This record gives sequence, C-alpha cells and structure tokens, in this order.
Amino acid sequence: MPRRPAAAKNPRPTRVIITGKESSAFLPTLKKHGFEVVKSAKNADLVITYGGDGSLLGADRKYPNLPKLAIRSSEEYLKCDEHADSAVLGRVASGTHTRTMLSRLQAETGSASLSGINDIVFHNEIFTSAVRYRVRIDGEYYSDEIVGDGLVVATPFGSSAYYRAITNSVFRVGLGLAFNNSTESVNHLVLAETARIQVEVTRGPAQLIADNNPRHIPLKAGDQFTIRLGEEKAELWEISTIFCKKCRFRVSRRPAGSRHV
Repeated sequence: MPRRPAAAKNPRPTRVIITGKESSAFLPTLKKHGFEVVKSAKNADLVITYGGDGSLLGADRKYPNLPKLAIRSSEEYLKCDEHADSAVLGRVASGTHTRTMLSRLQAETGSASLSGINDIVFHNEIFTSAVRYRVRIDGEYYSDEIVGDGLVVATPFGSSAYYRAITNSVFRVGLGLAFNNSTESVNHLVLAETARIQVEVTRGPAQLIADNNPRHIPLKAGDQFTIRLGEEKAELWEISTIFCKKCRFRVSRRPAGSRHV
C-alpha cells in the first residue's frame, strides 16, 4: 500500500460527482456536509465512489482527470471511527484530507492500448490451452519461452489483488511481475519503476486486460506488447479508507482492507 502522506490544508471541493450502484442512499449525507452533486465532469471538483473497490476502478476510467474519494457502502461494511462517513467527509470539507498520487500502468500493442491503476493481465483466452510467450525486461530476455496461463504486472496499489493471489506477497515500490501457473520454475519479480516489460506471444490465443475494464485486447501468435508505468497519475483522497484493517465486512467480519480487487 502506498505510504500515507501527512494531512495538510487542501482545496475544499463543493461540487462532486457520486458513482456506485448504492450511491443514491448516500446523497442525504453529502448534502448534510454542504456538497453539491453535479453530473458533468466540467463542473465537478471531486468524484466520490460509494460502494466497493470496483466502483473506484470504473470511476478512474470514466473521470481520469478528477480526484477520487472512495467510500465503502455502509450496507456492506462496518466502519471504524476514523472512516465513518461523517469523519471522512468532515476532513474533506475542512481541507485536512490526505492526497495520494498513484501511477497508472500503460499497456501498448502498437494498434491499441490499455491503462489501469491496479494491474495489467495477460491471460490465455481458452482456459484449456496454455499460452506460450517470451519476456524481455529493459531489452534483456528473462528466462526461455514460458508456458502457462500468462502473467500479471501490478502497481503497489494493485499488489494486494491478483498479484497477491499468485505470489502470496505484496510490495510498496516498483512494479510487480507475476507468472500465472507457468510450467517452468520462473521467479516472480519486483522491478524498478522505470522498467519496461516487453512480451512476445509465440502461441495464442490470448487477451490483455486492465483492472476491471470490460474491454480487452485480443492477441495471437506473433503479437507483441509493452507494459510500463505511464506519465499520467491518478489522485486519490483518504486512501486509508480502502486499506483499513479495522473496518470490517458485515457478513464475514473479516478486515475490509485485507485485499481489494
């Protein structure tokens, strides 16, 4: 998880876009704290996602240039005092909220591209047929041809999702490269932020996916793609609401911050 910066005086947003399937239940709380709900990104200062982590990922695709505040649904989560709705909105309204800049991953195939704040996933399209591929890191080949289900490149923010499921680990800086069900013994890697990961598909079919984006890029034998950190960043406010171990799922009572998707 990215390190939380110290609180400081920030601009006070007044006009917000609210997203999430349960967002209508949150409207009275927003108005109580003096926020005006708007529809257009041109008129908004902030996007508030009310629901789960998928709502945040979708909002970042739709509103890439606006800061986001992720608030978990009160129907699904038991929140600690620090992350109660009134506490979080109070900090935002007073300008004492935290602000975190997250790097976005960029995947490019030459004719198409995808970006995400969580991860980029290269995956076999037919579940009963493995893909074959070669990987170069900064121009140097890593291992021989690899056979398996594909690979995952994750940011520190996304390392607690698919990357963690494969490697049983997370990381705080750099880029994570995990190999999914490879037949060879291939070590997972944490690379420098400047690393460029180049992949050549030697047997498909396969697909390239970013975060929970329903759009994907189809790949076949001979296709190549590059994954790296892009120059654009996503701004998240009060990021600790996502990773808090004191907030709990209502059904399971497990920590809400143990893993996000």
